[in-house]
Amino acid sequence: MELLTIGEFAKAAGLTPRALRLYDRLDLLPPTAVDPESGYRYYDPAQLERARLVASLRRLGMPLTDIRTVTELDPAAAADAINTYWQQVVADTATRERLAIFLVDYLSGRSTPMPDTNPTLTVRYAARTDSGAVRGSNDDAAYAGERLLAVADGGPDSAAASTAAIDALKPLELSGGQAAQLLTMLAGAVTEADRKVRKTVVGDQQPITTLTALLRSGSQLALVHVGDTRAYLLRGGELFQLTQDHSYVQSLVDQGKLGRDQAGSHPQRGLLVRALGAGDGQVEADLALRTAIEGDRYLLYSDGLSTVVDRTELQTALTDTDSPEEAVQELIDLAYAQGAPDNIACVVADTVAA
Repeated sequence: MELLTIGEFAKAAGLTPRALRLYDRLDLLPPTAVDPESGYRYYDPAQLERARLVASLRRLGMPLTDIRTVTELDPAAAADAINTYWQQVVADTATRERLAIFLVDYLSGRSTPMPDTNPTLTVRYAARTDSGAVRGSNDDAAYAGERLLAVADGGPDSAAASTAAIDALKPLELSGGQAAQLLTMLAGAVTEADRKVRKTVVGDQQPITTLTALLRSGSQLALVHVGDTRAYLLRGGELFQLTQDHSYVQSLVDQGKLGRDQAGSHPQRGLLVRALGAGDGQVEADLALRTAIEGDRYLLYSDGLSTVVDRTELQTALTDTDSPEEAVQELIDLAYAQGAPDNIACVVADTVAA
């Protein structure tokens, strides 16, 4: 089949030539061929499906960095990512709607000192670690406070590494930073965590650890993630995964080389492609900013749960328990019902009006 000119391809994809040139520079949608003399771009019709997906996601308002991630996922994972993004948009829109209604009433003289349209949120939380039924030691760590929630899963004989990672974040609990500073603060803390983990070296062994954490300022939550510990959000009865595993098996799933139902039993499911203390360069962490609303329930946990407790059981446990303490206990009980072959770290937090 003949290649399409940039104009023909733009029209068929619902994009503009200008947008296509931008996506080429970002390596999001590069052309199949470029004329060496004129620099004119040509596209394969087989690229139309990806281009139309990009166009649709742009119409949703999704940032280009998120679009790049979504377009590399398998269809089921991409659907989950889009659903999570849209739920966040809905929450943010609801917050802005309340503010807009208040401002209209206030400026029209229909409201005097106004009630708070975005009530201050606080959290109720619980955190536990458990060595499980098989391991002789516990290399997981967990922490929960008013501002910081975190779990870390150290490799074999890496209890010091997981503890060091969370200890590096604990000063954020008392830092008092504003919402606009959250991501910068977390990024700096993760760099410090990586440095501290590297200092736990014993002989020729360099311990490593995963890390997943949430830092709160009011209704804003900054998320940092490295490795295969996970974060979930239960909102309105639906469960959303907020993180993507940095594992070899997940990379196979993302490339369509392995089914999601096969990932849990893959013999190399514990092999990480990112972790604190690993590699020679600076740690690469996923960072995101989210808006919490009253009634949210957040779950952070290590793979001692994810490898034996499926998503349906997670959702049921989070939905059917009243307090974070009960939810944590139920999740650990579920792991033990499946033999608890690994260490377990678990944090559950509920957002409530202060």
